[in-house]
Amino acid sequence: MAKTLKLSKKELKEFLDAKVEQYNHPKFIESDPIQIPHQFSKKEDIEISGFLTATIAWGNRKSIINNAHKMMQLLEQSPYDFVMNHQESDLEKLTNFVHRTFNGDDFAQFIRSLNHIYKSHNGLEAVFSSTKETQSLQNAIHKFKTLFFEIEHLPRTQKHVSDPLKNSAAKRINMYLRWMVRQDQNGVDFGIWNSMSPSQLSCPLDVHSGNVARKLGLLKRKQNDGKALSELDNALRKLDAQDPVKYDFALFGLGVFEGF
Repeated sequence: MAKTLKLSKKELKEFLDAKVEQYNHPKFIESDPIQIPHQFSKKEDIEISGFLTATIAWGNRKSIINNAHKMMQLLEQSPYDFVMNHQESDLEKLTNFVHRTFNGDDFAQFIRSLNHIYKSHNGLEAVFSSTKETQSLQNAIHKFKTLFFEIEHLPRTQKHVSDPLKNSAAKRINMYLRWMVRQDQNGVDFGIWNSMSPSQLSCPLDVHSGNVARKLGLLKRKQNDGKALSELDNALRKLDAQDPVKYDFALFGLGVFEGF
């Protein structure tokens, strides 16, 4: 277990704020999966490409980025148009796609479910903003999963959308929500979903951010689960109530780039 660094709250905030400044920078995009939605300018293309990229964002970052590029090629570099106007026969070309345990069948299911979200529920932003909670978006993620899989679907595909109400830290969806909701003056996150507030966001919690958070005394719980996420959220909101997930840049940068 890593030793906790003893910093006062003021020292900790100054240290983390400096790290946010260092990593929340356009250069960050070059080595991060967020570069995929940055290829697009239309809102729906950004949010769909971002969602699909975030879905496969586990494992080696290089292979995440390569496979997300492949996804966009298969969608003819027009994800929204493909989602809305594909024929069932168009999904056959997705068959050979694979990233870890996410395969072509899952990919095709995601396209069908996204079509359903846009046609029946007014799109991704509308679904995530439809639960009127002010504190957090974890219930909204649960509701999204329910609506995403309310059409006929492959049971195996459900595991690719996490459910915070089952004590998941839902790292990939929380990262995706950071991309879409956080108002970023530095041009990394998009901030194109104005119906939610950055104050509601949760930090994407994974091995790296979890280990760094424990070392800094922001997190005591040993598992990276929903309870740990709630504990980390509380700690980060004390440092910045309006923009708590800006500290994701600090925790991630310290963990991945500095081996902190």
